Amino acid sequence: MSIIRRIQNLAVLLTGLLLSAQSMAQGAPAELRVGYQKGTINLTVLKERGLLEQRFKGAAASAATRVTWVEFAAGPQLLEALAVGSIDFGATGDSPPVFAQAAGKNLVYVGYEVPKPDTSAVLVPADSPIKSLEDLKGKKIAMQKGSSAHFLTVQALKRAKLAWSDIQPIYLAPADARAAFERGSVDAWSIWDPYYAAVEESGKVRVLATSRGLSNNNTFYLASSAFAARHGSTLIDVFEELTQAEKYVQNNRVEAVQLLTKAFGLEQKVIERVLARRPLGAVKPINADVLLDQQQVADAFFQLGLIPAAVKVADIVWKPTANDLARR
Repeated sequence: MSIIRRIQNLAVLLTGLLLSAQSMAQGAPAELRVGYQKGTINLTVLKERGLLEQRFKGAAASAATRVTWVEFAAGPQLLEALAVGSIDFGATGDSPPVFAQAAGKNLVYVGYEVPKPDTSAVLVPADSPIKSLEDLKGKKIAMQKGSSAHFLTVQALKRAKLAWSDIQPIYLAPADARAAFERGSVDAWSIWDPYYAAVEESGKVRVLATSRGLSNNNTFYLASSAFAARHGSTLIDVFEELTQAEKYVQNNRVEAVQLLTKAFGLEQKVIERVLARRPLGAVKPINADVLLDQQQVADAFFQLGLIPAAVKVADIVWKPTANDLARR
């Protein structure tokens, strides 16, 4: 065999190996590590019903994708884990990705849920002298830093024509914030469901404002940039399961309430309250309208000096390819 022919054969072999490697990279991952929070309804339904495990179960054990679940107290903690490679995928509210991007974290927006403006609120004790948002001037407001509640507070102050410096933000994780709120260490609490519903159900709070008219309170799904680039079709599969989970919750309310009551360790009436204010909608990749809305969140934090640099949200938005969207 001539040297030229051998070189040609070697080139064909190397090309085949490269294509094979690319195909493997684009296939289902060996493991999918999912971050979730108490209150991420759809992910919790998938976890409790084992639906992702069923979806990714291969014909042989070696072909299956192992699904691992990791719970976090709030979105900022979840995205920190995503950025350092401890998880591959997770869900947060609108603000955590803005803070993560401003800090140079390695992640991308991959999907979103329909807006849920009624599922978060600024609360005060039922007997508080605070009667309006304007009365928050000079007061201590508890919130998770870098969370959707943080942005809700920004917007609430804007409506009241107050500056950020007019209040004392007290940055606490949800459980610690509730404790501080109930013992009177703070004057108000900005929070999301199910924590909002749980304390509301106690009858000891008043709602100063919900997110409605202030923020769309979007839920976003995020992934590491490497995972999104290699496993786009897997993300589309996950979106389909999340959409089916939403339909399950809406169409099987009694069963869903029982499932979530057990999973969250909350009273049934709290879960019923949470689900009553959730609209139905599919989980989809990011579109132009959602991108514009999220850029406004980022701009608001930058203008107040709450993030160190301006960010362009579009720079970290995953765009599925035709191959990602094609059914396998």
